[in-house]
Amino acid sequence: MKVVISSGHGKYVRGASGLIDEVDEARKVVPRVAQYLRDMGVEVIEFHDNTSTTQNENLRTIVNFHNAQSRDLDVSVHFNAYVPTSGARGTEVLYVTQVELATRMSAAIAEAGRLVNRGSHKRTDLYFLNNTKKPAILIEVCFVDAAVDVKEYQENFDAICDAIALTLGPPLTDKDVVATFYGRCSSFGGPKDMGVSPTEGLAFIYSYDEAPHLFLPSQPPGTTGLARRLNPEVFYVACRWDYNRTPKSMLREKKLMALVSAGDKHLMAWPADWGPNSSTGRVADLSPGLMSALGIITDDNVEVVYPVEAKA
Repeated sequence: MKVVISSGHGKYVRGASGLIDEVDEARKVVPRVAQYLRDMGVEVIEFHDNTSTTQNENLRTIVNFHNAQSRDLDVSVHFNAYVPTSGARGTEVLYVTQVELATRMSAAIAEAGRLVNRGSHKRTDLYFLNNTKKPAILIEVCFVDAAVDVKEYQENFDAICDAIALTLGPPLTDKDVVATFYGRCSSFGGPKDMGVSPTEGLAFIYSYDEAPHLFLPSQPPGTTGLARRLNPEVFYVACRWDYNRTPKSMLREKKLMALVSAGDKHLMAWPADWGPNSSTGRVADLSPGLMSALGIITDDNVEVVYPVEAKA
């Protein structure tokens, strides 16, 4: 697979400007996405227009560059603007023919960036989409003049870029291991875990609706935090994840699990949190149900390999 990805507008032909600048931010997103795609084995060519001085010249320069490359997909990265607001507006992806990819992309960016999902929109009036000769999408990451959008974009930049790359790239397989942990373990989570406070949350899951498969149907009495609502019988795991290699959006993916091994037993578990603290000398926290199924107790050794594709 080969992708050409470019930033919208140019060095001398500026785009939208508000709380952040469209051209500046697109030139941050494109190389980060390209880096993540290369890590997946995807061949990527990136482009930024540093020469054009008019809008028409800018559009032709970008499209001509794309069309001069041998590739399978064209991607253009933009940021939106409308009327300044202290609220949120969200992300959207534009297309002419690629409705399925555009729809998945908008949903992935919205989830990773905690942005409003405005969805995919067919646009037949955009030079880039009309004149690139390969399948193409145009990403509007968020609104530069919406305060909530900008805040979420800045706080979730890596997760957004990773979500774009994961959506563009090939599906992960069991061979695409990016994290391995080996050492002592302990258990955590659920109504009986007195090691977490009644209000304690989780590192990358912010609400029940984001991962209902991990939780009890109702909040345990006297608690409000997600850590106590974890279903202790579900197989889940916490490790000290490196968010540069396994971003939060990736760890929330239900289809990706960790393989947890102890002795000759191997079970799959969903990532649920970051931990344990390095001061404990342990490398993983497991659900009580997972520890029981593996036949282990606190401070026994386990190996955690992530990701593997979830099986039925």
